[in-house]
Amino acid sequence: MQGRFRSRKGGTTQNVLAAITFDLKFAYVLAGWEGSAHDSRILSDALSRPRGLRIPEGKYYLADAGYGIRIGCITPYRGVRYHLKEFGAEGPENAKELFNLRHSSLRITVERVFGILKKRFRVLDAEPFWNFQTQVDIVLACCIIHNHIMGVDPSDLLNQGLYEESEFDSIIQTLTEREERQEAREWSAKRDEIAETMWTDYMARNIR
Repeated sequence: MQGRFRSRKGGTTQNVLAAITFDLKFAYVLAGWEGSAHDSRILSDALSRPRGLRIPEGKYYLADAGYGIRIGCITPYRGVRYHLKEFGAEGPENAKELFNLRHSSLRITVERVFGILKKRFRVLDAEPFWNFQTQVDIVLACCIIHNHIMGVDPSDLLNQGLYEESEFDSIIQTLTEREERQEAREWSAKRDEIAETMWTDYMARNIR
């Protein structure tokens, strides 16, 4: 069993799927999967639960490139500059680069939330000695308490300047292979539309 809970980085972990809002709160959390589990399996579980993750029609989550573009999930373009450090002093040169740059900047929200959570609840980084179900409950409890604190005291000092590395993997939608291909085409077109709109606006403001 320990082998299944060994992460891709070699440590023994549980895998946690979380959806994050821009006000630094958890919209959905599913804890308890083994660290070696593929993210698509975890998402499939989250979506199939009676009170599981729901993506409202017409809405979408930003997701990491590793999961592929799917319905309700927009990823950055592959083979295109992404991180700010890759651009240096240069600005984006086309619509896809601008899209990726802004996608990358918004991902900071996710990293910040997990940085705050680990800073606030040191137990999450400690070597666990409770039974596994208790470990799962601790993760959920910490997320709930975090949301409460953010609701009553969003100016809490812990929320300022925290950008730690996180193991959060953004979500994808898992359907049949045929549906995935069709929806990938549709959402690729949607991504292109967003990128072109941003690029047109960007060029208009920089030509003046």
